[in-house]
Amino acid sequence: MSIIQPFPALRPKDELASRVASRPYDVLNSTEARVAVNNNPYSFLHITKAEVDLPPGTDLHSAAVYEKARQNLVAFQEQGILFKEATPCYYIYQLIMNGRSQTGLVAVSAVADYENGRIKKHEFTRPEKEQDRIDHMKATAAQTGKVFLAYNNVAELDTCISNWKNQHAPEYDFTAEDGIRHTVWVVDEDAVIEQITLLFKENVPATYIADGHHRAASAAKVHQVLPASDAAAYFLTVIFPAAELSILDYNRVVTDLNGHTTGDFIAALHEDFELTASESPVKPAQLHEFGMYLDGRWYLLRSRPGTYTEDPIGILDVSILAENVLDKLLGIKDQRTDKRIDFVGGIRGIGELENRVNSGEMKVAFSLYPVTIQQLFDIADSGNVMPPKSTWFEPKLRDGLLTHLL
Repeated sequence: MSIIQPFPALRPKDELASRVASRPYDVLNSTEARVAVNNNPYSFLHITKAEVDLPPGTDLHSAAVYEKARQNLVAFQEQGILFKEATPCYYIYQLIMNGRSQTGLVAVSAVADYENGRIKKHEFTRPEKEQDRIDHMKATAAQTGKVFLAYNNVAELDTCISNWKNQHAPEYDFTAEDGIRHTVWVVDEDAVIEQITLLFKENVPATYIADGHHRAASAAKVHQVLPASDAAAYFLTVIFPAAELSILDYNRVVTDLNGHTTGDFIAALHEDFELTASESPVKPAQLHEFGMYLDGRWYLLRSRPGTYTEDPIGILDVSILAENVLDKLLGIKDQRTDKRIDFVGGIRGIGELENRVNSGEMKVAFSLYPVTIQQLFDIADSGNVMPPKSTWFEPKLRDGLLTHLL
């Protein structure tokens, strides 16, 4: 059974929703965030990336940044930009990207479900990223980012949510600058709230973290230091039926070849892969294909039979790359903590991999074929975890529309 509750969201005035709503803190760097808040004093980035209001070069994890986030959140409330809902509600959040729609339920989920395994994980987390969210939550006394959960479709829930959408006007409805349409309904009728709560309790044995492992882990740790807070016993989630979701690729860039020359590295790859030089960027078309960008040139890599296992983890392309390249050749044992590797979401396109290498920041880039929702569920059910940053979901939820106060 999945334990969820309605909550009184901190949210913007209707007329300011489109200006408050911001891209998630972890998909923008500080430079991009400064550009995004230019001429927009209402952007929620003033709270989620408060360094935009401090001098360039400020340590992103300094006490000054978290204190500025707290001050800005207080100011947004004092100025009437944000207000707290009068009663606990559920919220329905629909996103439309390139004509494709997905609809989820915004609720707070029980930390206890995370701790006892009813909210299932498929990734480990990186300690420094956990600490960042812990410090942000403690400073602001708020959960500003939603954990993106998925569950196997339940017909009664599908019908309940669809009926509410069809029978009620949305609270927010706008198209963001990136072309994604965001629509939010407030579910404020007691009978429907009780129905939704009961349907999750009786019909959803587990939910799965699709995106937001760090936010979930951090919320659980904040609850440990605030055991008397009823609000901290729950964390902000948006829960989507699996049939409406798709996963994009999540690619890798590495700073060096671990002492190998380019020639030696390519020669070593031949043991586990068939290599073909390509005149154009390589976006893998099927499982067990990889693209590699090195010294201004693209290569298509195909895994040789027998170089990987057939178990739920070993058969994943992220696992094959980790085992046969990152660990074996590049000496990257732990992708969570090794500073030589970084991750690039598929939404940024193949060109971003070229940019990271051509700039000299990185030496080599790898493009991957995405995992499926069913693979994610199977791995989480088995109690295993994928290598970190294995999945990238689009469209991204906007921060600032619905915040959970602690």
